[in-house]
Amino acid sequence: MIQRKAKVQLLKLAGSFRSVAVVGPRQSGKTTLCRESFPNKPYISLENPDTLEFATQDPRAFLNQFPSGAILDEIQKAPHLFSYLQQILDETRQKGMFILTGSNNFLLQENISQTLSGRIAYIQLLPLSLRELQENKKLKANYAWHIFNGGYPEQILSKINAPDWYNSYIATYIQRDVRQLKNISDLSLFMKMLRLCAGRTGQLLNLAALANDCGLDAKTVASWLSILQSSYIIYLLKPHHQNLNKRVIKSPKLYFYDTGVACALLGINDAKQITTHAAKGFLFENMILTELLKQRFNAGKPDNLFFWRDKTGNEIDIIAEDGTKLTAMEVKAGETIAGSFFKGLDYYSSLHSSSIGKELIYGGKESQKRSNGILIKSWNSIIN
Repeated sequence: MIQRKAKVQLLKLAGSFRSVAVVGPRQSGKTTLCRESFPNKPYISLENPDTLEFATQDPRAFLNQFPSGAILDEIQKAPHLFSYLQQILDETRQKGMFILTGSNNFLLQENISQTLSGRIAYIQLLPLSLRELQENKKLKANYAWHIFNGGYPEQILSKINAPDWYNSYIATYIQRDVRQLKNISDLSLFMKMLRLCAGRTGQLLNLAALANDCGLDAKTVASWLSILQSSYIIYLLKPHHQNLNKRVIKSPKLYFYDTGVACALLGINDAKQITTHAAKGFLFENMILTELLKQRFNAGKPDNLFFWRDKTGNEIDIIAEDGTKLTAMEVKAGETIAGSFFKGLDYYSSLHSSSIGKELIYGGKESQKRSNGILIKSWNSIIN
């Protein structure tokens, strides 16, 4: 079993709050993490039809089975339970009484904000990070392997071919989740849009162009994208709000929470294909971005990542904002450092009166600090 970094934060939150919600994509390891962290708690899966029926028909009796609390898996399937949980949590001083898990962020956030606000803590669990793989001696020397195989625990630990596993995952996700969340009659069109999204990984989201390529209206595409976001399939990186220049791009950039999903949708059948693939740079950028996200989420911190681009083409791939401190990051898949790699960092730095952090993350092996203050990091050094 691979030890998850989020366990420390989960136990900490359970010692302070009466309930904790663990959310993230399907198969990211939420159930395993919760059961391993709380071995003495009853585990209840609301995926079980009989259990769900009991919870639906008699929610009070259902919850009364667990006077000391329980792990309630896929809680978004029984949203009516939140009102009953509110009463139970209001009448107890017990910490970490109920541990809730769910794979739909929108449904959970909506119900938590309406009924359990102030009573529950919230942690997001994404697939395995490079740091977790390193600590469990599963980090490879070739970053293309990690892009291709992604980070889902079952895929990493099994001997199933990555495209076979991810194609099955995508099909199951559509059948089980999308149909429950939205009445999508034409799944082939939805799949077409999903594949088109994979082809736009790391690029600005243009709703009108995406809708036109799908043969749909922009409103429908926006609705479908919101489903993919709430189900942890795609991630939209927002532009940085700091008004350095009024002529800045305001559209988000599109990424996937797991590069293995993107590779499967792109039809990449082998890690070696990534080295010559047109999307290599974007997929590498996607891997670095999600690694930074995983590190923050595992520590219980909120998303603090943005990008910056003006209308003349100057761009910073990733901006990390910690309070008043900004760190600008350029991400390059190349294994040899070129002078052109620093162009964006130099320009962005010139717009600031105060100093900012500057990092270049690249596909090579050597890390160093340049005299101009730019910290150069190899792709596998960001995990330290």
